[in-house]
Amino acid sequence: MHIDLTNQTILVTGASRGIGAEITRQLHASGAHVALHYGRSEKEARALAAELGDGRVTLFHADLADASEAGSLFEAVVGQLGPVAALVNNAGVAIESELDTSTEDWVRAWDLTHDVNLRASGILCRAAIQHWLGTGARGRIINIASRAAFRGDTKDYIAYAASKGGMVSMTRSIARAWGKQGIVAFTIAPGWVMTDMAKQFIAQNGDDVVLRELALAELTQPKDVAPTVVFLASGLSDHATGCTIDINAGSYVH
Repeated sequence: MHIDLTNQTILVTGASRGIGAEITRQLHASGAHVALHYGRSEKEARALAAELGDGRVTLFHADLADASEAGSLFEAVVGQLGPVAALVNNAGVAIESELDTSTEDWVRAWDLTHDVNLRASGILCRAAIQHWLGTGARGRIINIASRAAFRGDTKDYIAYAASKGGMVSMTRSIARAWGKQGIVAFTIAPGWVMTDMAKQFIAQNGDDVVLRELALAELTQPKDVAPTVVFLASGLSDHATGCTIDINAGSYVH
């Protein structure tokens, strides 16, 4: 099967590192023009654009913790690149928040987690839906959630799990509400993926803590997640709208 995304602009948030960077690479390899959003990682974003090197990666900066910047991101992409075919909400944060911390600190961590993971994704979904309804075009939304949305997370990451659960419900609501207008939405729920966050956890706790949960012998890599995003963006699976695809090395069934 050959997937050709030539002449399609796809916005990927949090695209400078980890899963987002590999999504960018594989969308680009399929012919798409990637609107690469980054927050703090400008150096990595520029390096990735230089690596791919043919002008089909355009950088956009926004602090997604700021609602106004999240709100202007989609508009900026359309203004510079024209119609957007798909939105990939990949950007996310996982902030540790202990139960016995102060209420002020706990709420700060909770709010920042939801601002980036859920509110910004909602703002961008809203902008994308308005864009497609306004132009009469079909559109695809791919939200990167987490297995934590379904099985929960550890005691220090309740806010993270809750925010990802919200993404799942939002995705299903979008699929139900606007499917007849040609707008489809999907959730991908990875488990542990070998990103900087996972590497830090493994360095502190050892890889056995992660590997013993898995049905496979190795940790999921970003390249294991990205092909599913490309496939969903292609339109070859629009009738799976509203679904969640689990990519977690069998940790549900192990």
